[in-house]
Amino acid sequence: MKRNLFTSIFSAAAFAVAISLSMTISAQVKPDTSPRNQQAAAVPTPTPAATPPVIKEEDEIYKVETELVNLNVRVVDRNNRPISDLRQADFKILEDNVPQAIEFFSKSEVPTNYSLVIDNSGSMRTQIEQVIEAGKILIGNNRATDETSIIRFVSSDKIEILQEFTPNKTDLNDALESLFIEGGQTAITDAVYLAATLVSTYEKGKDNLDRKRRALVLVSDGEDVNSYYNQQQLFDLLKETDVQIYVVGFVEELSKEGGFITKSKQSKAKSFLEKLATDTGGRSYFPKSISELNGIAKDIADELRVQYSIGYVPSNDKTDGTFRNIKVSVDDGPNKQKRIAITKAGRVAEGNPPDSNVRTAAPIQKN
Repeated sequence: MKRNLFTSIFSAAAFAVAISLSMTISAQVKPDTSPRNQQAAAVPTPTPAATPPVIKEEDEIYKVETELVNLNVRVVDRNNRPISDLRQADFKILEDNVPQAIEFFSKSEVPTNYSLVIDNSGSMRTQIEQVIEAGKILIGNNRATDETSIIRFVSSDKIEILQEFTPNKTDLNDALESLFIEGGQTAITDAVYLAATLVSTYEKGKDNLDRKRRALVLVSDGEDVNSYYNQQQLFDLLKETDVQIYVVGFVEELSKEGGFITKSKQSKAKSFLEKLATDTGGRSYFPKSISELNGIAKDIADELRVQYSIGYVPSNDKTDGTFRNIKVSVDDGPNKQKRIAITKAGRVAEGNPPDSNVRTAAPIQKN
């Protein structure tokens, strides 16, 4: 099943900005047989919009107030090999440099909801077949309780949910087979913004003891040509979610030529993709050959599951909407083996920030 998609988590002040831009995200019902190069169904003609677009959801999104901060933590050695035999006593958590008491700890596998967000612009033409096969490997490693969605994107008006969240591997593989390349001004920032919003809210609040892991797997060359949202808005959003981002960046064919002050296209794209992964506690991969894709897919599948779930009740209980830095450290192992903990950079506290530019969600519309 496919449905219309676009979202806005935007500042109230921004609603007054005169931006004449309409972004209509098309979705279509996937036919039983769909050639790889078949064009998508006609996109509705955009109409001018005075306010940012909104998500169309079938269900209400419920907000559950909770004090417990949940972290998904990967631990690796200096050779980036995962370490999976640690105890709660090995971990220390600091929030704004203040030690926090760990209230919840688990190293068992937890259900994972993740979206495969795949660039279908012309720059991916030579890689798309291998990307599809790597996607199937990733899906093949899903557990019975995992759910995945497939999102393809080109320009801002061509961001489509090919398959909504489902545990059904056959449906997911069919959606991968329907990917096709087409022209357009690549809108990576928009695609990640929308996908992060959807995966962070899917099934959120249905269970007060929600332990699901949420992630995006982004496949792109990293060059954003024309997005509605800017990178600052995207990173502000990601601070408020618990979504980990894994990136497969095909940056090798981007220009390495830069100016005296400006970075090259390749350098800018790589920095952007690395920041997406680092800030969210994920990981970035930059294959030099498409032959590396299958191995990368297996690594991501393993890393999504070889993680620790850690929860703490913050000692600073002010509901002031401020950003709190988080640092997780792990004791060294035998023979002073270095252990490196990787998680998101911080969190945004409940409540409104002290400044007047408060970002609020646009209304949720039902179909």
